[in-house]
Amino acid sequence: MLHFTKQELARRRRAACREMAKLSLDGLLIFRQESMYYLTGYDTSGYSMFQGMYLGADGALALCTRSADLRQARLTSVIKDVRIWRDREGANPADDLRDMLDSYRCRGKRLGVESHAYGLTAQRGQMVDAALHGFCRTEDASDLVRLLRLVKSPAELVYVRGAGQLADEALAVANRLTVPGARVGEIYGEMQKVILAGDGDPSASRWPMGRGEEALLVRYHTGHGTVGRTDQVTFEFAAAYRHYHAALMHVTLTGKVDRRHRDMFAACAEALDAAQTMLRPGRTVGEVFDAHARTLKKAGYEGHYLNACGYTMGATYPPTWMDWPMVYTGNPQILSPGMVFFLHMIVLNSRTGLSMCLGETSIVTPRGCEAVTRAPRQLVVN
Repeated sequence: MLHFTKQELARRRRAACREMAKLSLDGLLIFRQESMYYLTGYDTSGYSMFQGMYLGADGALALCTRSADLRQARLTSVIKDVRIWRDREGANPADDLRDMLDSYRCRGKRLGVESHAYGLTAQRGQMVDAALHGFCRTEDASDLVRLLRLVKSPAELVYVRGAGQLADEALAVANRLTVPGARVGEIYGEMQKVILAGDGDPSASRWPMGRGEEALLVRYHTGHGTVGRTDQVTFEFAAAYRHYHAALMHVTLTGKVDRRHRDMFAACAEALDAAQTMLRPGRTVGEVFDAHARTLKKAGYEGHYLNACGYTMGATYPPTWMDWPMVYTGNPQILSPGMVFFLHMIVLNSRTGLSMCLGETSIVTPRGCEAVTRAPRQLVVN
């Protein structure tokens, strides 16, 4: 059930070990599910409970998890040493993690910790700190694997492009079904159906979708309603394939089109083109944002766009498909071939109640960028 060759997974772990050596770390404690999947293939939703993985600077590998994930680890990963902490009243799995580390002679060693992880809640982090106090030295190493994951391998990009194809198919469904009287929830379901029928995965985020005034919301909310005779419907969604995501964003209109909507769409399209022009090796993430902001400001939309206009994409797990770095002004991250970004141009006017958005996912290539999802360059009106 591996989705990458054992050789590729081993190369990734060797790269992580080289980074540990640069930081004089003896090992890494991994709590992000994305990192576990990237390094070993381990694929589970079990990170909602306590689990931790150890990667030694010498390549040693072990996992501490629950019995429910034993077979998950056996079947989806290359991990041989799987330790089980037992569900029971008063259980402290951090002690089991420490015992696992002790068997790898980590006492007194210097270990990096992936502190920035959705599975490592504040409570669990305190448990780990208490269990390792006096046992070993720890320091935050949340970015070690994250930075390795930024540049995708050719095998990863195959999955990114697969997700892009599924997202484009879902976009076609959305544009066909968004007509007056249609229920937004039903459109949502038909879009999901296309992705899952294409062997895709449920995305790591719930999709922000809304009509009317709710089209100004860029977060998921419950209760979607019915498309009106003259309406605006915002779609921000992603398809996932082997957990690799590709996102799209746009607004579909119904009925008579307000001229201001046309002007907002033209500005978003110009801003997206300007931002993608900067999405090339050697540029910085901050420069991508600035190109988008200059364009929207020139069109008269200062104060109506957001403080970030995108983020990198890859293999992610709930609660979000957003990955770092975010696209905001001054971000110094230098772009390299193989990075993947979702860029979204969003103009929201709370005074008029009008919304317009346009976004697509692209791969940074040696000569520029390759769009893997294709947002409409003409206003969609049904």
